[in-house]
Amino acid sequence: MSGSQLWDDVDDYFISNLSPDDEALCAALRDSDAAGLPAIAVTAAQGKFLQLLAQVQGARHILEIGTLGGYSTIWLARALPEDGRLISLEYSAKHAEVAVRNIARAGLDRIAEVRVGPALESLPKLADENPAPFDLVFIDADKVNNPHYVEWAIRLTRAGSLIVLDNVVRGGRVADPGSTEPDVVGTRAAIELIAGHPRLTGTAIQTVGSKGYDGFALARVLG
Repeated sequence: MSGSQLWDDVDDYFISNLSPDDEALCAALRDSDAAGLPAIAVTAAQGKFLQLLAQVQGARHILEIGTLGGYSTIWLARALPEDGRLISLEYSAKHAEVAVRNIARAGLDRIAEVRVGPALESLPKLADENPAPFDLVFIDADKVNNPHYVEWAIRLTRAGSLIVLDNVVRGGRVADPGSTEPDVVGTRAAIELIAGHPRLTGTAIQTVGSKGYDGFALARVLG
């Protein structure tokens, strides 16, 4: 058995026991695929992990940067109380349209809102609204702008908030200091920002599974 097949089998076992998709989640993936969205959503195990992080945080306000078809949005929004709020920023109007339908079908449209446009334009507008500090920020968008997204996450959170940065391993390329690939450069800049920022403490974890070899960074905002 190949390593990747073993990873798939282990993921299937964990997911079937601990984080099985229900109809709303399955439909979100099905409709995203039918609409031609890239198959890059988090796995069910990763979605459940995000949900648990939000619940451990006691999150009432969540910011997501990168919506895609709304699959991770559903997992995160389900962690919120009835008066909670999730704002998700999506560059593509096509992706956002699919996500809005998926979120509504899951019964979460009164909690979760999708805003369309480049995140680096949406974030200043969001800041101008002076929202309540976000308890958790999930960053899963274009990797070249990762350091900018982390900076905005710091600005929009509070002491004790959690920042999750997805897809940081880049197939192992993140370890190459000489890489000029924009996704690697952006990810390394974000990791180094977390390492050196006086208001952050963090770590990064490598993962394997049905999405292959990857990982995430986790940072806590300090006082």
